[in-house]
Amino acid sequence: MKTFYSITAALFLFLGLTLSAHAETHHWGFKRSTDGEQPDAGEMYNEILEKHGAYYKGSPEERIVYFTFDNGFENGYTEKILDVLKEEKVPATFFLTGHYLESAAPLVKRMVEDGHIIGNHSWGHPDFSTLSEAQMKEEWAKVKKKTEELTGQKEMKYVRPPEGVFNELTMKVANDEGYTHVFWSLAFVDWYHEKPQGADYAYNEIMKQLHPGAVILLHTVSPDNAGALQRVIQDMKKQGYKFESLDHLTKNQS
Repeated sequence: MKTFYSITAALFLFLGLTLSAHAETHHWGFKRSTDGEQPDAGEMYNEILEKHGAYYKGSPEERIVYFTFDNGFENGYTEKILDVLKEEKVPATFFLTGHYLESAAPLVKRMVEDGHIIGNHSWGHPDFSTLSEAQMKEEWAKVKKKTEELTGQKEMKYVRPPEGVFNELTMKVANDEGYTHVFWSLAFVDWYHEKPQGADYAYNEIMKQLHPGAVILLHTVSPDNAGALQRVIQDMKKQGYKFESLDHLTKNQS
């Protein structure tokens, strides 16, 4: 009987440690790129992402850039961004929330018509580390359903957690639902739309972090990004960079 209790206690301890590891909340971050070198998220994050088939950068050997945009609400600049992407023939992925889908339907339709990918940024932009598995699934399912209703895009493969908050459970549930987490390797504070700092600021923040395989996160609420985007793309081209979609990233890094 004593042995039984010892084994039972050890099992509960193991399960407790496992659940604790799954429940530990992480906030995505990394050491920024300098001098054209890829950033590094560190051993812990690299191991978690590899375990769950997630991505934040491409090959260090190829001058390829992946543009991604997070769209929580429309602020009048997405149309200009879409115009630039179309003119420069650059693909992008737009991670959308429920609010954006309901309030900016014509722009959502144009994204797909222009050949861009719609990704899942959740319906209500919650902290996923506080949700049950059923709540996570509902958040993603509502975005996927509404996107299909608006655009006909039936497949939705990529997910980005609100504010970069995640844990191993959120990643596992996403995998179970057929999603791949895509974080980013180049970003800056560009979401304070009420405090614009100018297109030059956005241009400099992007270009000083530029590196091969960059997954760039920008927010479409920023007039700075809209004003800088064409110059950024054109100067990247001058440096020999090419532009691909996330489908290229996941296919070539798998």
